[in-house]
Amino acid sequence: MQELIFMKNYKNNEVLRKSFFELAVNTFEINFEDWYRQGYWGERYIPYSYVDGDQVIANVSVNILELIIHGEKKKAIQIGTVMTHPDYRGKGLSTRLMNKVLEEYENKYDYMYLFANESVLDFYPKFGFKPVEEHLFSMNYTAKKSPEPANIRKLNVTNAEDLRLIQKLASERLPVSRHFATQHAQGILMFYCLNVFSDDIYYLENENIIVIYQKEDNHIELFDVVSLNEMNMKDILDKIADEDTEKVTFHFTPDATNDIVLKSSITNEGLFVRTHGEHLYPVHVKHPITSIA
Repeated sequence: MQELIFMKNYKNNEVLRKSFFELAVNTFEINFEDWYRQGYWGERYIPYSYVDGDQVIANVSVNILELIIHGEKKKAIQIGTVMTHPDYRGKGLSTRLMNKVLEEYENKYDYMYLFANESVLDFYPKFGFKPVEEHLFSMNYTAKKSPEPANIRKLNVTNAEDLRLIQKLASERLPVSRHFATQHAQGILMFYCLNVFSDDIYYLENENIIVIYQKEDNHIELFDVVSLNEMNMKDILDKIADEDTEKVTFHFTPDATNDIVLKSSITNEGLFVRTHGEHLYPVHVKHPITSIA
């Protein structure tokens, strides 16, 4: 083993980029290639890595974004893609990379957070991260008696025109909620559109709104609503629901309104948060699923 070299933000280095992609596939079965090729790896996604020769062998990635909390913007860093090649594990490389990130972003964030899998739940508290409870929101749905026909078109991410439409709305969107949401997370959203929800993206043509959802039997799983303008969630539900729909589950924090009565249940997605100064992470919220790195 040669002396390990620390590298960051090497998006334009083809050899290191491909090695990074290979490590991500082997570790998490995550494929970044199409996401990069389509131009969605922006300046807000920064890998911090150790390199052995021309091979990326350990990584901690930084996502620079904002949290919208009660209508106010807060500076946030989301940590993701924490991985080490099997041959290099047990050498403290992830710890060294985490310390580099904490040192570089000291006093530059209000919230730093990540979503951890069960195998590393005891790792992040060493760096000042604390586990945070999330809530999953749902509502009982009653169909309108005389719904107007909705002009809904399913989008195809292999169609260049559809993909441009998704990217345009993603880059110019309003936050999905004033209560709690993310901003500047379009790169993460585009990854989800390409790799996770590629078969679940619909365009409300009259409203110029993209809705990402799945509908099975009498239940809608609503993952995101991408709009350039203020929206009424009940109106959107009336567009995508049918007469059999009885329940809607929101995978983000919806704004409560007079026509939406929300229920919530505790969910554990492995969220860990490190706050700066006097900031407190809000309670009774759900981080938007389409901006989890």
